[in-house]
Amino acid sequence: MPQAIETSMNASTAYATSDDFCRIFSEEMDSLYLLSLLLTADAGKAEQCFVAGIGDSVEGNPVFKEWAQSWARRTVIQQAVRTIEPMQETLTIAQPHGLGLEPRLSAILELNPLDRFVFVISVLEGYSYQDCSVLLGCSRQTVVNARGRALDHLASANQIVAIQEHGLQSTCTLVS
Repeated sequence: MPQAIETSMNASTAYATSDDFCRIFSEEMDSLYLLSLLLTADAGKAEQCFVAGIGDSVEGNPVFKEWAQSWARRTVIQQAVRTIEPMQETLTIAQPHGLGLEPRLSAILELNPLDRFVFVISVLEGYSYQDCSVLLGCSRQTVVNARGRALDHLASANQIVAIQEHGLQSTCTLVS
C-alpha cells in the first residue's frame, strides 16, 4: 500500500486523546456546564457532572477524534442521569431561585426532572426519541409524553419560541 494512502487511513481512524478531551472541555466549558446545569437544576451537582464528564471522557473507551465533541456532551448527560435519576424523581420540581439565570433558562429549570431531561436532550441537544429513551432507561412513549408536557409548560410560560430560536449552544451568553 502506498505510504500516502496508509497515512491518510491512519489519520482518519485516529482516536481522541486525553489532551483532545481536555481541550474540548476547556474550549466549551460554558456550554458543557450550562448543559449540566439545565439537566441537574443545581449548581453544585452541575459542577460535579461537568468534572465527572471530563474524567469519563479522558479515561473511558477510545472514540474517534471526529466523535470527541459529541462524546464529551454525552458523558455530561450520562453523569447527570446518574446523579439526578430523572425516572425516579418525576414529582420533584427544581427551585431555580438564586442562580441568576435569564428567565428563559429558569423556565426550563422549573420543569420536573423527567420533562426537563427530555426537553434538554431531545429539543436542545437534538437526540431522537429512541436515543433519549436509551439514555433515560424508559420507553419511547414516556419520552414522547414528557416532551409534550415540557413543550406545553414552556409554551404556556411563553418561553418556547425564544428558547428554540437560541438553542442550547448560544444560550451560554444568557447566563449572568
